[in-house]
Amino acid sequence: MGGVYLSWLVSALALGIILLPVFKPPWFTITIPTFVDFIRRYWIHIAIVFMIYNAKDFLDQVDRILMASAGLDMTPWIYAIEGNMVLWVQQTFENDALTIFLTHYYVAGFMFICYVSIFYFAYFDDRWMADRVTLSIAWVYLLAVPFYLFFNVRVTGDTIPEMETLAYSLTPEINDWFRRIDPFSNAMPSLHIGVPFAVWLCITRFDEDKRWNRYRHLVLSYVLLTSFAIIYLGIHWFLDIIGGMLVAVAAVGLAERTAGPWWKVFDERTINSRLVTVLTNPGKALSIVNGKIKTTIQQYRKPTSRETGVLAIVVLILITSIITWDLTHQSLPAGGVEAPRGVEAVDGWMVTMDDRVEGALLVVHDLSINSASAIDVVQPIMRLDSPYAISDTLLVMSNDTRLMVVDVTTPEIITLSMSVDSPEQLIIANTPSGPAIIILKDGEISGFNIEGEQLFMPTPEIHNITMIRTAGSEIAYVTSDDPTTVYVARIGTLGALQIEIDAQAAQEQDLVLESWGTPVNMSNAKITNLVFNYDYVAATVNVTATERLVLFDRDSGTQWLASDAKYSVKDPSLGHGILAWSVKDHLNPTNPQQKYLDGEIYFTNLESNITETLTSDEIDQWSPHVLENHLVYFEMDDEGTVTIEIHSWQPELKLYSNIVMQVGTLAAILLVFINAYQRQLEVKSEKTR
Repeated sequence: MGGVYLSWLVSALALGIILLPVFKPPWFTITIPTFVDFIRRYWIHIAIVFMIYNAKDFLDQVDRILMASAGLDMTPWIYAIEGNMVLWVQQTFENDALTIFLTHYYVAGFMFICYVSIFYFAYFDDRWMADRVTLSIAWVYLLAVPFYLFFNVRVTGDTIPEMETLAYSLTPEINDWFRRIDPFSNAMPSLHIGVPFAVWLCITRFDEDKRWNRYRHLVLSYVLLTSFAIIYLGIHWFLDIIGGMLVAVAAVGLAERTAGPWWKVFDERTINSRLVTVLTNPGKALSIVNGKIKTTIQQYRKPTSRETGVLAIVVLILITSIITWDLTHQSLPAGGVEAPRGVEAVDGWMVTMDDRVEGALLVVHDLSINSASAIDVVQPIMRLDSPYAISDTLLVMSNDTRLMVVDVTTPEIITLSMSVDSPEQLIIANTPSGPAIIILKDGEISGFNIEGEQLFMPTPEIHNITMIRTAGSEIAYVTSDDPTTVYVARIGTLGALQIEIDAQAAQEQDLVLESWGTPVNMSNAKITNLVFNYDYVAATVNVTATERLVLFDRDSGTQWLASDAKYSVKDPSLGHGILAWSVKDHLNPTNPQQKYLDGEIYFTNLESNITETLTSDEIDQWSPHVLENHLVYFEMDDEGTVTIEIHSWQPELKLYSNIVMQVGTLAAILLVFINAYQRQLEVKSEKTR
């Protein structure tokens, strides 16, 4: 993706320099030394732009986690208001050449307008405009943050059934770049409108001698064309444009009010002298700082509406920050586990294979009690690779010679104990006549009920089974003779439904894998993992180059790739309308970046067909298990310590958060009341004078 992104960036930079003679004031002469000198004179302005860029990347990651944890989705409300207006625009004007042009314009044009709007005013040394435009752009981003975190609106191409995300899906390379930098849920307000519209308003408001008229016309033209582009490309709603304009209006107003205080401190022409004072005369610098502190304290001892307004804003920011922290830290490590090596979970219960000093031990947790410690369960002497399974409250476990069944509600009582011969896999099925224990050994399966009586299995003549799964009274299996076919049968009956899993992807994605030196080999494809229920079958398929996640709808008979076909997927889990998996997303083996070497947890809501990112960091996560109220997964920190994280689907605020929020809410009410009262008295006093 570096090639396309670099092309956009270079094009934007080059175009800005080429157009310098067009927009320069008539009296200004363009020289090479000025390019170096303007950086010295406006380095803080430039730093603000870079800080905004980096902050947006961080906020996008927070936004992804918030969406996964809290589901703050306002898209249905926007859709209810607008309907299919944006769809009409796309279908009316759709054209391949127009799509290609507007996709490149959408990215490179925004880069151009953002950097040029600072560069031109700084290069031509119009400090009045540079100060206000820089702060306006900063305020646009700051005002958009609450919307992005707590008013999530998805892009139109992911919401309206017939709408396409033309820009995002132009090529696999471009699609991957957009997926990396955009969570697809921060459409409101549109920064592609907010930033340039704020620049246009700034020039209109502050350019008193009309020296920037040409550039003002260019910015307005950009806003108009971009308004069409973001609708046509399936990215934004019409209301996003309105939101961007309103944010721009507020940002320009705030920029005018804050320009004086801000640049009084951070003006490049004076800040250097203050730094020199700190280095050469620290006593004087300390005296000045102490004087400022005393003045500020005195102001807040006898506050005006300005001071109470600042305090109210601080309280609101504190409350918002605590809520954001809690909602993005909903996963908690399971207690009583030293070195987890495997986990099985069902609704309400989790069983972990723990690597203890004294040997392998199964540790049980009651997930219905968040603070519950591990439960001691009677169990045979096991190895780390010994099979075990849990269903409802029954835990079945085995070593090479002995199989035990324990009800975890009475963990000290053995429900069933019987001799076995080194089973490879154990699962539990729930048949109409009661629980059934299914054993896989040497390619054959056998079954027993809870009393140890043998059951009739639907595969008496099959001897090459490689994996088995159960859902209710159904059993699914894969054979080595037909490694891309899933057989689904019902315990106690003969015959099986055959589902051929197709892991083929678009040719463009296969070409990307081939360019990475990992070509796809469909002739040797095989299923490596499998989960299913009465509605869906999900399987990971090894195609040599990577492992792809395929989802099969048992009702309609359709199937599709549930994750990006280029990146290897493992550990699928299915249940309660959720499909979860782990993936090393965006990892290019020919150019591996450290931040993509770790696994991340993704999940799809099968009802809405919306995929969320549960983790977005540089910590390795894998093996998710979907439960009714929780998602359980493994996590390894930078020091190599492995923990089991328990994520709650229902977000809960911690006790200290509730206390801070309650106190903060009461304080905010009081401060707002005082501020309103003070403002009226101040206005009255001013009128009297």
